[in-house]
Amino acid sequence: MIGFIVAGLVIGALARLIKPGKQRLGILSTLLLGLVGSVIGGTIANLLGTGNIFELNVLGFVIAVIASVLLIGVAEGLAQSRHRSAR
Repeated sequence: MIGFIVAGLVIGALARLIKPGKQRLGILSTLLLGLVGSVIGGTIANLLGTGNIFELNVLGFVIAVIASVLLIGVAEGLAQSRHRSAR
């Protein structure tokens, strides 16, 4: 379980580095989105038959990073729309 959390943090950090622009997400949000991305990546890799959802494999890792980048983009978009509507 601790390895899963660490992997989520690493994946979230990589996603923040890959995504261009300034992100206004905290470390907890990054961790949570990285964990969600890890689950998505593991699930898709499992469906493709490359391994178990909790195994760390290359395809699952790449998909997890891509999913996390997309999730960070969605989270930023939602945060900006709330910020604009609050004005």
